[in-house]
Amino acid sequence: MTWLTFLGVAVLVILAGARMAYYADALAEKRGWGRSWVGLILVAATTSLPELLTGTSAVLQGFVDIAVGDVLGSTLFNLVVLSLLDAVAGRTPLLGRLHAGHALAVGFALVVLALQGTALFWGGPVLGPVSWYTPVALLVYLLATRLTFHYEMRRSQAEGERLALLYEHLPLGQVVRRYLSFGALLVVAASLLPNLAERLAEETRLGASFVGTALVGATTSLPEVVVALSAARLGAFDLAVGNVLGSNLFNGLILAWDDLLFPGAFFHKAHENHLAAVLVALAMYGAVLVGMSYQALRKLAVLSWDTLALVGLYFLGLVWLYALR
Repeated sequence: MTWLTFLGVAVLVILAGARMAYYADALAEKRGWGRSWVGLILVAATTSLPELLTGTSAVLQGFVDIAVGDVLGSTLFNLVVLSLLDAVAGRTPLLGRLHAGHALAVGFALVVLALQGTALFWGGPVLGPVSWYTPVALLVYLLATRLTFHYEMRRSQAEGERLALLYEHLPLGQVVRRYLSFGALLVVAASLLPNLAERLAEETRLGASFVGTALVGATTSLPEVVVALSAARLGAFDLAVGNVLGSNLFNGLILAWDDLLFPGAFFHKAHENHLAAVLVALAMYGAVLVGMSYQALRKLAVLSWDTLALVGLYFLGLVWLYALR
């Protein structure tokens, strides 16, 4: 029964996510904000709400490892979504076709991961109800959104003027209303996924770190998968990649929120096994940055070498975490 319920909710997520991606793309061009910024901020914040709800529930019940594992597992799985996008991107490798603005999100993600690794390894001082990590992570996120927005405003408007014709039949008010409506439906459906995943996880009797990273993290990333693939079918690859990278940045804020809710030293309670996921995430981001810089012209088969490396690193990370459980 749990599996049937899970599949039904997943279908609802797919349907709502596909429509939200369409109206997000229309909103980006009509407002002139740029696809990568809309993906990085608006869409990413919406599709990351399942991680936020899961973290809140886990922390209130004292399950620190589930909360941390969910965030880090979602971060790893979101990067694997880039491989899925590469598979549907045609003959041109995905990372080679992206504009340079995405390097901003990658750079800030590396900073956030370094902060998370430091907090998990060192712990550090506590500033009232939170650790040092929370205000620093908030500052980094705000700086990332500001710089990305200004970068988009400086970009050439030629693409925006051309693509605006695709949505000229849609009034702006209608686009906003439908984006919010399908976004709300996506949030409601996706909020049911974590509890279903935890119910399924109880039957496996695996460690909390592994379950949080491998099962719960992947489950709460389902909205990112759906929205990214829907955007890719529209040809909006910058929106799709912006959603993936933005969701990972938003995950840094989710850990800060978990830290605020937890009555005690949040990072001191987390198991050291989570550092393995941080190291794997750093390696995966390194592969993304190399792929964007090198700009390969051909794929090995369905995937290019850089996104194939992402898949390999992800499964290597799961094996490592399973061995540490």
